[in-house]
Amino acid sequence: MPGRILFIAGEASGDLHGAGVVRALKRHRPDLDLFGVGGDQMRGEGMDVLFHIDRLAFMGFVEVLKNLHTVRELRNRLASTLKSRIPDVAVLIDYPGFNLRFAKTLSGLGVPVIYYISPQVWAWHKSRVKQMRGIVTSMKVVFPFEVEIYRRAGIDVEFVGHPIVERISCGTTREQFFADHGLNPAKKVVALLPGSRVQEIEKIFPVMIDAARRLVQKFGVQAAVGVAPNLGLEVLGKYPLKDHGIVPVEHATYDLMHHADVAIVTSGTATLETGWFGTPMVIVYKTSPLTYQIGRMLIDVPNIGLANIVAGKQVAPELIQGDLTPSRLFDEVSSLVADEVKAQKMRQDLGIIRERLGGPGASEKVAQSVLSFVRAA
Repeated sequence: MPGRILFIAGEASGDLHGAGVVRALKRHRPDLDLFGVGGDQMRGEGMDVLFHIDRLAFMGFVEVLKNLHTVRELRNRLASTLKSRIPDVAVLIDYPGFNLRFAKTLSGLGVPVIYYISPQVWAWHKSRVKQMRGIVTSMKVVFPFEVEIYRRAGIDVEFVGHPIVERISCGTTREQFFADHGLNPAKKVVALLPGSRVQEIEKIFPVMIDAARRLVQKFGVQAAVGVAPNLGLEVLGKYPLKDHGIVPVEHATYDLMHHADVAIVTSGTATLETGWFGTPMVIVYKTSPLTYQIGRMLIDVPNIGLANIVAGKQVAPELIQGDLTPSRLFDEVSSLVADEVKAQKMRQDLGIIRERLGGPGASEKVAQSVLSFVRAA
């Protein structure tokens, strides 16, 4: 019987990071039975997806409450599967609201738990560290400052580097990128990166579009929007892009990040990716009022943008919730478009991100750890 590995990745970024681990495992052991919760990326690498992440595309306290029936369905589906398909080891990827609870179930069954991509315990829910002790066999963290947090709690921990380092690249020259997307190489480009969740896009993208319209009118810049692979133009195409001269860029988001002069980025991994390229940016975020108020009471860090958190200071300005208005966003981006000295200073400050994310190899390190728990073929 081949070794069995359960994966639970509850959102698009986890699906992408998990796909790298699945690929590495299949390279070493093609016979492995890999199954669980994921998306098209993990499925494409050979995992049996029992529950697709497109049903879990909600976030925030209020939104989770509205979708408790889906969460219960997921839990019941996994519990039923474990009755006949017990894994040698489970790999839980981020998604702490569900994964930490299910880790208790797995631990009770004697299944070792490898947790990849730590919950942001340094920002909120610090009590989760104690909760993990005894149910998480090993933490695989992607930021170096996370190591000491778990080490102090007596939890086995390893810094594996950040998985974006494995795949981040720019495949085109500036001239080729501009030609491919019908952009004018003589004009600056403002990149709009609204995220991969419909819920976020509905609240944030209209503000980006309005600010971009004003920037085009005043400075003669060009605006281009990075289309997340899991969404496609079916979602972003509902907005008046052509009316405001906003160019959609599909399948080339990293090229857009690299070649843009300035970017407007929804808070999340995309801020790290944009920072990796050293592109000046303004970080934005907006959620439901109740979710924001609850989060404000719980979050204990001065900045929410990962690029700023990894840099250790606010390098990029953040416009959050009520501060995110077309006028405020226009003003912040204008200062980077018009002031090259300010933009160049931000490029230099963002350079620390490459140093702190480590080198490539995160997926392989996690895969090797997983294989140490899998019975031989």
